[in-house]
Amino acid sequence: MRLKQIKLAGFKSFVDPTTVSLPGNRCAVVGPNGCGKSNIIDAVRWVMGESSAKQLRGENITDVIFNGSNTRKPTAQASIELVFDNSDGRIGGEYSAYAEIAIRRQVTRDAQSSYFLNGNRCRRKDILDIFLGTGFGPRSYSIIEQGMISQLVEAKPEELRVYLEEAAGISKYKERRRETENRIRHTRENLERLTDLREELGRQLDRLQRQARAAERYKELKAEERRLTAELHTLRYVNLHATLEARQSEIRELEVALEKAASEQQHIDTEIERRRSRHADASEEFNKVQGRYYQIGADIARVEEAIQFNQQRVKQLELDLDTVAQRSEEASRQLGMDEAEIEALRGRIGELEPQVETASDEDRASSEALASLESRNREWQQEWETLNRQVAEHERTAEVQASRVDHVEQLLARLRSRREQLEADAERVPVVASDDVDSLAQEIAALDEERRHNEQDIDRCLADLGAAREEVLENERVLDDARGDVQTLRHELASLEAVQQAALGRDERQAHDWLGEHGLGDARRLGELLAVAPGWERAVETVLGDYLQAIPVARIDDYEAALAGLSEGGVTLVEGRVEAEYAGELPSLASLVRSQDLKLGSVLHGVYAAETADVAFAERRRLAPQESIITRQGIWVGPDWVRVLGRADEEAGIIERAQQIDTLSLRVEEAERHLGDLQGRVARGRARVEALEAERERAQSRSNELNQRLGELKTDHGVRRVQKEEADARRERMRREGEELDAQIAQEVDKLGESRTALAEAEQAREIRAEERAAFALTRQDNERELEAARDAARNARDRYHALNGELGSLRSRLSASETARQRLLRQRQELEEQQRQLENGIQDNARPLPELKAELEAKLESRVAEEAKLGEVRSSLETIDAEVRELEAARGEAENQLAEVRSKLESARVDRQGLMVEERNLVEQVKATGFELEAVKASLAEDASEEAAAEALAAVDRRIQRLGPINLAAIDEYESQSERKEYLDQQNEDLEQALDTLLTAIRKIDKETRLRFKETFEKVNARLGELFPKIFGGGHAYLELTGEDLLDTGVSLMARPPGKRNASVHLLSGGEKAMTAVALIFAIFHLNPSPVCLLDEVDAPLDDANVSRFAELIKEMSADVQFVIITHNKITMEMADHLMGVTMNEPGASRLVSVDVEEAAAMAG
Repeated sequence: MRLKQIKLAGFKSFVDPTTVSLPGNRCAVVGPNGCGKSNIIDAVRWVMGESSAKQLRGENITDVIFNGSNTRKPTAQASIELVFDNSDGRIGGEYSAYAEIAIRRQVTRDAQSSYFLNGNRCRRKDILDIFLGTGFGPRSYSIIEQGMISQLVEAKPEELRVYLEEAAGISKYKERRRETENRIRHTRENLERLTDLREELGRQLDRLQRQARAAERYKELKAEERRLTAELHTLRYVNLHATLEARQSEIRELEVALEKAASEQQHIDTEIERRRSRHADASEEFNKVQGRYYQIGADIARVEEAIQFNQQRVKQLELDLDTVAQRSEEASRQLGMDEAEIEALRGRIGELEPQVETASDEDRASSEALASLESRNREWQQEWETLNRQVAEHERTAEVQASRVDHVEQLLARLRSRREQLEADAERVPVVASDDVDSLAQEIAALDEERRHNEQDIDRCLADLGAAREEVLENERVLDDARGDVQTLRHELASLEAVQQAALGRDERQAHDWLGEHGLGDARRLGELLAVAPGWERAVETVLGDYLQAIPVARIDDYEAALAGLSEGGVTLVEGRVEAEYAGELPSLASLVRSQDLKLGSVLHGVYAAETADVAFAERRRLAPQESIITRQGIWVGPDWVRVLGRADEEAGIIERAQQIDTLSLRVEEAERHLGDLQGRVARGRARVEALEAERERAQSRSNELNQRLGELKTDHGVRRVQKEEADARRERMRREGEELDAQIAQEVDKLGESRTALAEAEQAREIRAEERAAFALTRQDNERELEAARDAARNARDRYHALNGELGSLRSRLSASETARQRLLRQRQELEEQQRQLENGIQDNARPLPELKAELEAKLESRVAEEAKLGEVRSSLETIDAEVRELEAARGEAENQLAEVRSKLESARVDRQGLMVEERNLVEQVKATGFELEAVKASLAEDASEEAAAEALAAVDRRIQRLGPINLAAIDEYESQSERKEYLDQQNEDLEQALDTLLTAIRKIDKETRLRFKETFEKVNARLGELFPKIFGGGHAYLELTGEDLLDTGVSLMARPPGKRNASVHLLSGGEKAMTAVALIFAIFHLNPSPVCLLDEVDAPLDDANVSRFAELIKEMSADVQFVIITHNKITMEMADHLMGVTMNEPGASRLVSVDVEEAAAMAG
């Protein structure tokens, strides 16, 4: 298998559809950094099913889609297709017949990923399954990207094991094992659930059985209850029906009374309407007179209001005029006072201004003197605080040193006490002899060796036993299948023979006895002896009809006398000696029949065969009277008749059935022979299993004894060893602790001397600074007195200045306010004079219309007196009509009350009747609900039956039902249903247990095969690595090492020792050495299981020229079997390739491909 092409479109930097052709086995991809070379490797991994975006140098799966550049828009999807040449059939299974296989993957912006295999949509699992075991996959050893060299060499043992598993081709076994384990887990979960169901179902069946018996009794009592309920409801119906008839008579009487009361009410309503019409006319006249009266009153009020308003307005204006005159006089008086105050303020301000300047000079001088004294006092205070701090520091130092001396003295006392205690404890530590421990260890080693040999025997025995059991199980399964097949064949043969016997007439007693008497009881019938051309069976059966039951004999004449004695039943004998000659164009039916020395010309004479009914009907006109034609479908056509028989009769299919019986008989014989062979094989297998079981039990018993003895010895050895180690460790700890205590005591003694010296020095310095501070304190009182006197002088000068300056400011404010008030009063006096002129004009305007308004008022008063008289007359007439209407309405109220009373009684009676009717219908329905008919129950009632007696009997039955307690009416059906379900679940449990045994057997087979393959692969890769490593390095040694004993999950470590070096761990190698070690390992794996394609991404980057040359030679050697695609910057590697491809990025962000054939380029250069 070889990779022919890689087709990229919209993948990372390959925005345009690009096809990477790989014509040879050594193809190199070159180009500058960042041009997109590694995207080709990512494309192969991605299409092979890589699902981690991190492995493709992205954050999510859509990062593989071209995301746009300065000149191009982002694409909507990415697509990669790999085309493989499978002409050698390396890919097996259903695809082995394909010479070319194409796998494609595409992803859209919405993260929808699709896989295609030869153009058909498939799953990711389908792609992975195709390449399982080939070594070619998304994370296999066949694809080595940048940085993966160091990852491979420095991989954990569990990760390195994965590469060997892929080389061993056991990845498919691991997948099958995982699936089998999942099925085992699901089977066990199903068994647990099934066990719970079966247990719960058993408890339910016990409960349902009790409930079913109670349900039967409940049904009997419920039937009695329904009968009594029907009788009770019927008795209530009879009583209720009589009450309903009485209520119906009452309703008819109330309906008559209601009609009479309604007529009386209607008469009163007519009189009331007549009075209301007269009242409306009188009201209209009253409203007109009242309107005129009210209009005159409104006019009078309007005139009176106008007169009152003008009079009040004149009075108000006169009052306002007096007020304005008084305010004008007050403003003139206040203006004179303000002018006098302004003159006085100006004189006082002139006196204060020189005094304020003098006070300001005095305040400035006293402040400067105070600042000088305060500065000198602050300097003194700083010196005083410095002395205090120095004294306090020396006091703290002395206290600290004194405390340290006390602490060191106490610590020395404790350390010396601990040293004495340690010496005493060391003398009490017990001594444990090492000879006892060594002898126990030797005995344990001997027993452990014997146990390992015994366990190997058990493992061998278990392996043989497992294989034997598996063989027995497989043979038993085949045996069960064979038994089922034999039973099925026998049943089918018996069914066909029974039908055939009935169709051939062998179940007719009279004919059967006659044939037995004349030696023909076992003779075969004609239908059993015929062999018909395929497809013509029905046609032959249609023509022969009853002849199929005929018995071939040598001479019919021999049975002439005997036939006369056959009174019942029928027998057909045939000699079959007549040949038939036919001259027609159609083939004769006899030519399609073969039999054992029988010639049926006399029976089939003149019958021809036609393929279709159209041919038969076309040839019908050419037939002689005794001739006919029959088709494959059984349509029998004569010159002037046609016959079509159905297949419902027993004789239909006799010939076909006879052929089936012969075939089935042979199959039954063959199946029975095979069944016998299988039974012998199963018996031999069971005997071998029993022998192996006995051997395993003997070995297991010995193993148990060894394990028990070994456990006792290990416990004793562990106790002795721990005691010795603890004693030695304790003595060692005491020795080290004693040395530490001696060193600490010496150290603390030195500290004690230092602390005492420092304490003396601190106390001496403290006394010196205290004397200096006492002398300096004597100057404090003089400084404080001078400072206080300067502060008093400065305060007095500042107070005098502030007082004078405040008074001057106040006078200036008062002057400004007085001048502002004088201007305001001048404007106010002018405004008041203007208001006086306006008020005098207003008084004259409001007094002018008063005489005219008073005359109008007198005229309106005379008109209102006249209208008031008319209004009294109309009101009297209206009150008379109102009285008559009230009398009629009172009479109507009485009539309405009487009507309402009758209507209420009628409605109540109707409601009662409706209730009784509803109750009557309910009783009828209730009787029907019990399953009885009302009339039938009424007819069956006894003459002395009463409702009370029926209710008492029903209550008694109800009490008996209540004593039964809760009843499950579905218990009977549920019991039967759950019993069937229990049987089904039991069978299912047995099937699951058998399936579990089968799966466990499969797991053991897979594990056995996996261990074997992994061991072989490990040994071969290790041997090849030992050969390749010196070849690549020019010496040295490398090997693989297992980290555990279980070959199923043990890790693999890589150890390497380049020539001239002693280090064996690969972590201590340089970058180039790691790369070469990884190349050696990869090529060792390739030698065992060559992957069809190997992709290397700058693997030669850390190598020097000499190592690159060796690397290139190895690739040349291996390229005979493996196709290499190498991304490189090294010229030596390029020279090794037979096909070069260049990747460029002339357009920023978009990669392009340039392909070069090395040999062709060399030829052109030569």
